[in-house]
Amino acid sequence: MESVGSLVGSPWIYAVVALSVLLDVFLPVLPSGVLVITAATAAAASTAAYVPDMLVLTLCAATASVLGDLVAYRLAWRGGARLDRALARSRRLRGARERLGAALTRGGGGLVVLARFAPAGRSVVSLGAGAARHRARDFLPWSALAGLSWAGYSVALGYFGGQWLGATWLATAVSVCALFAAGAGAGYLMRKPQPREAG
Repeated sequence: MESVGSLVGSPWIYAVVALSVLLDVFLPVLPSGVLVITAATAAAASTAAYVPDMLVLTLCAATASVLGDLVAYRLAWRGGARLDRALARSRRLRGARERLGAALTRGGGGLVVLARFAPAGRSVVSLGAGAARHRARDFLPWSALAGLSWAGYSVALGYFGGQWLGATWLATAVSVCALFAAGAGAGYLMRKPQPREAG
């Protein structure tokens, strides 16, 4: 925690967080959420002026999240029939793409926000939106809201964990468990069958 605390005091933490969040749309195994929480926990327990650091950390993670979504969206858009065939082979990806399409068509993108918290949900939604050629103006505002919600939630978990329990691994573990619980809840809601609309 001390080494993370020294990293938080330098501009490099923002670069590391941004790179991790940007890439985890392609590599969901990257611990970007854990990194954001750990950095926020260490910064919260610091004697430095941590409020600007929290704001910059939140904006950095949110911006990287939207940029990663946009890159995945554009790659899937250009992927053409080959990517469509790959997505069609997976029942899970096919179902997620259909639900996303219906949500965006109705003018709602709550699924995009929900997917940001679910394990690999961000990847499924970003690639699915691009492969289905949904308009960027329908997808990107929801992606921005999703990134800001996820980043704000993760930083808040680390901040309050650091305030209540100090810069300890226990504080980080409790905050990470809360993030995983939100992810499990989001994943359950995404898999839950949607009621058929009348007509």
